[in-house]
Amino acid sequence: MRTLPLVLVSALALAACATASPVQDAPSNPDQRLYLSLGDSYATGFSPNGTTESFARIVAGQSGLGLVSLACNGATSADLLSGEACEPESAGRTQVDEAVDVLRSGRVDLVTVVIGSNDLLEPCAVAENPAECAAAEVTATRTNIATALTRFREVAPDVRIVGLGYPDVYLGAWVDPSLPNGESLARTSVALYEDFNAQVAAEYGKFGATFVDVTRATGGYDALTDLTRDPRYGEIPAPVAKVCALTYFCEEADVHPTPAGHQAIAAAVAEAVAGTRR
Repeated sequence: MRTLPLVLVSALALAACATASPVQDAPSNPDQRLYLSLGDSYATGFSPNGTTESFARIVAGQSGLGLVSLACNGATSADLLSGEACEPESAGRTQVDEAVDVLRSGRVDLVTVVIGSNDLLEPCAVAENPAECAAAEVTATRTNIATALTRFREVAPDVRIVGLGYPDVYLGAWVDPSLPNGESLARTSVALYEDFNAQVAAEYGKFGATFVDVTRATGGYDALTDLTRDPRYGEIPAPVAKVCALTYFCEEADVHPTPAGHQAIAAAVAEAVAGTRR
């Protein structure tokens, strides 16, 4: 087994090992319409500087919906079904269990699910054979997502559900001097994210849910030949500059969004929701 660069080990540790997630905005008004947020640390607002305003809080504030967040730092798709929800009164119940109870109230207008990075995007981006790794892992991810969505649709067949992907943080490897193969890793990551997003989008589509390709929304598929001048790194590909601005990966080896990143994800969610209303 080859040794991973320290910068990537640190990033993976931050993504997978942050466990506490006490984000809960249980609305006190019994008549308020609700927004239900599930997933991992992208939904909680985790950052290397402490918890910040997540895209979920931004969406809730802009929509006027009461936020109910069950997301947990470090969650995998399997944890949606078997891990305890990070909510003060979960009492050992899972994110999906808790979500089903909230959906039964009939008050939920929006559900978002951001999951999968801890399943395969983070591990497979640095595997010896990323494509082989992803092929082995994505089936389980899709199965877990399908199981969760099946339960949601059983109790709320018409609720609006939006699934989310992630920025391609590994584009930031392009500017990491500690990685002799940084540019190669950045290039390889694009295909990995593109394939993952396509497969997960298909799963959400089976349940009448919308999928937001956050990689696309944050410029991850733009041409690496399109150069821009960055004040920190000089002339670099525009997609690399974007991921450096929208995540902490380039400066702090952390995969989580900056405040600007959360704003960008929230905008993509708002656009998706508006599209489903037309």
